[in-house]
Amino acid sequence: MPDTPDTPPRPAATGARARIPNALTILRLVLAGVFFGLLEVGLRGVDPWNEPDDRRTIVLFVALGLFVVAAVTDALDGYFARKWNAISKFGRVMDPFADKILVLGAFAYLAAPAFSIPGVHEVPDQQVSGVAPWMVVLILARELLVTSIRGLFESQGVDFSADLAGKLKMILQSLVIPVVLLLLAIADVSPGEPARWVIDIAIWLTVLVTLASCAPYILKGISSGRGLIHTP
Repeated sequence: MPDTPDTPPRPAATGARARIPNALTILRLVLAGVFFGLLEVGLRGVDPWNEPDDRRTIVLFVALGLFVVAAVTDALDGYFARKWNAISKFGRVMDPFADKILVLGAFAYLAAPAFSIPGVHEVPDQQVSGVAPWMVVLILARELLVTSIRGLFESQGVDFSADLAGKLKMILQSLVIPVVLLLLAIADVSPGEPARWVIDIAIWLTVLVTLASCAPYILKGISSGRGLIHTP
């Protein structure tokens, strides 16, 4: 039950409860590193994407599991931090950092050559993940812009906590990445196939939602910072 003006504030968590949220954040960073390393090493030397490859299937399934577990730690550390009043300066910095490393890193790897089919003659390379490098640039630009806006205004005492659009963006990203990995592992992703359409639509939707989710931050920054615009 949340605190109200008529109830005393909850005491700060101590002991294990104070450490669990931060431990989950650190675990997420470790899982992200293992996830990236698995994709980097496990997809080397596999058969082309238009041919079946048992090792690639295993790698994708393990990577999917690692990502899901890492995403679950994101939900759990915030839940426990609020429930036990275990919010810390470390968590405020490292929790969003771990989120961005996991998600941005996943998109960067999905745009890497390991997920492409070399083109033939005039046919361009095909990114079987549906993620093009320019999409990663746009997603990264959104995160840098929002982080910069938040950092500026929070230093002036303005609350810039994540809003509903930002949370929905994170949920969508955390769902789409494992769905793409799953389809790449079990389905035919050749052009025209149903799985190909699902991947492309999901990735495009994710990019559009990610870009749109920065609008509330920009508008809030404009409305909150009219007096700060010309301040050095």
